[in-house]
Amino acid sequence: MTADDHALAHELAEEAGGRLLELRAAGGDPGVLRKAGDRLSHEFLTAELAARRPGDAVLSEEGIDDRARLAAGRVWIVDPLDGTREFGDAGRTDWAVHVALWERAGPGESGTLTAGAVALPAQGQVLSTLGAPRAPSAAASPPLRIVVSRTRAPRFVQKISEDLPAELIELGSAGAKVAAVLRGEADAYVHAGGFYEWDTAAPVAVARAGGFHASRIDGTPLAYNRADPLMPDILVCPPALAGALLEAIREVTHAT
Repeated sequence: MTADDHALAHELAEEAGGRLLELRAAGGDPGVLRKAGDRLSHEFLTAELAARRPGDAVLSEEGIDDRARLAAGRVWIVDPLDGTREFGDAGRTDWAVHVALWERAGPGESGTLTAGAVALPAQGQVLSTLGAPRAPSAAASPPLRIVVSRTRAPRFVQKISEDLPAELIELGSAGAKVAAVLRGEADAYVHAGGFYEWDTAAPVAVARAGGFHASRIDGTPLAYNRADPLMPDILVCPPALAGALLEAIREVTHAT
């Protein structure tokens, strides 16, 4: 990885977001708009990566999964339009574009996320590994603010919110949820309904660059560029809150 990879992730996420804003401004049937947005952003990102990083593999939500990526040294993991439902609603801003780079540590070894960007076009912002927001050093005072899925909030989080206590904030895109944590608008993001690597790769790359904690809800590491891109769950929060949240999750999930 070079500094250029950070810049490229930022540039591509921002440019794709701008194109999506133009498409959205033209209006039209929401269902047609959603499909057109997915296609437009995917085609732009994959074409740019093919031209500017021709030796790298790409895993995109909207593309065919080329299994050659499993042996590749560098894989771009992209979600061309995270929060497609929200994109189709002209009044919502909680949708995003995700661009992340995964790199293998060495021949036959595992790898890690090394660069990433989350564009929030309707909010006029790009968060990236070029200059990620820094995690707060002190734990927040209760009630904590936990951001959850607008449509699939895990039931155990309701129990946690009563025990801690905490306020639950509903948002659409995973990128928008992690951004809320990075910007201090929420204290944690917890999800256990299942999603895919492209939903979290870029947000996690940016969060880690800022010193935030990002793991599975049992505390085990998040892994990327696996044969099965399905991811069961995630926790993103400042390190000062990680221990308390992991313990609260453990107590609730073991009791149910």
